[in-house]
Amino acid sequence: MTGIYLHIPFCKQACHYCDFHFSTSLKHRDALLGAIHQELAMRAPEAKGQPVHSIYFGGGTPSLLHPDEIDSIIQQVKQLYEVSPDAEVTLEANPDDLDGNRMAALAQTGVNRLSLGIQSFRDEELQWMNRAHSARQAHQVLEAVAVTFENYSIDLIYGIPGSSPETWEQTLQTALGYAPPHISAYALTVEPRTALKAMIDKGKSPDVDDERAESDFRRMLEVLEAAGYVHYETSNFGQPGAFAVNNTAYWQGKPYIGIGPSAHSYNGRHRRWNVANNLRYLRAIEAGEPFFEKETLSTRDRYNEAVMTGLRTMWGVSLEGIRTAFGPRYEDYLLMQAEPYLERHLLYRDGDSIHTSRAGKFLSDGIASDLFMVTLDR
Repeated sequence: MTGIYLHIPFCKQACHYCDFHFSTSLKHRDALLGAIHQELAMRAPEAKGQPVHSIYFGGGTPSLLHPDEIDSIIQQVKQLYEVSPDAEVTLEANPDDLDGNRMAALAQTGVNRLSLGIQSFRDEELQWMNRAHSARQAHQVLEAVAVTFENYSIDLIYGIPGSSPETWEQTLQTALGYAPPHISAYALTVEPRTALKAMIDKGKSPDVDDERAESDFRRMLEVLEAAGYVHYETSNFGQPGAFAVNNTAYWQGKPYIGIGPSAHSYNGRHRRWNVANNLRYLRAIEAGEPFFEKETLSTRDRYNEAVMTGLRTMWGVSLEGIRTAFGPRYEDYLLMQAEPYLERHLLYRDGDSIHTSRAGKFLSDGIASDLFMVTLDR
């Protein structure tokens, strides 16, 4: 199987924490959408013989597009690629872009899943993050979405400066009140070259508190699991049968094709990434010139990625999978490096797989880095 990711690089305004590629200018919008159509046609041979099980509109803010524009892209994908009849078609959307009529129009395009950028139900937090929507709009879209979409997800952010255990508890309980099929929750991080980083450096905002974030994470596990959600990846919780097809494929090392400026692609051996500049991407596509960079992953690189993604998921890292893909030296190395974490009960072994324990879940990326291979085969 393969997936198709479409990066729509436009936003109404810049969230203070965001480091994704986007533009608040809609200049060249039509031409850029034309270039995305061109790239879809150019890349189709890469997926020959592979059914497409996921189409994902990310960004940026794809909900800024008109439903007709979204429909045009979906129809082209279906014409050029072998799209599975039950493919998951997800659109990331902000609450201020949606109402009942807009959601009904989106459903007519073939979009069958929405990923709603709620982030918070508190106006003071939304304003601090420079989100374009209000708490009222978040409630309005969640009150309406289930009329049209059975499958949808809401995004939340925790570890926000000025928040408290009580406000985070209120956020979780408010989210559960709508019983969304899927919840994604991310710790607020300070990325270079963001407005948040500049605000902290200038003393205009307190820094992120890692202890606050870890406390929020652990409470979230308790609350969401008690409500019947499966914690299937570090940042993702789904009701049974509602795991995200697109992101699950990423974590399981499945191939995907990234379309649009800054989009990444992976085929099992190579990674490529498109230029993160709208005008340069557009001009290169129109001129038939290179618009991406590419790297061949070494055995070591692929092992490290398998460890990183595996430890983030409920499926863990398969020792047999490591042995088969990379050889017994890598399996031996993994077991040797994992031993201290097994002894501290931050990892545990279940048959042929190694998993992060409940105590280790928040630390999974740091643990994985200590299991990385740094000296064997390139």
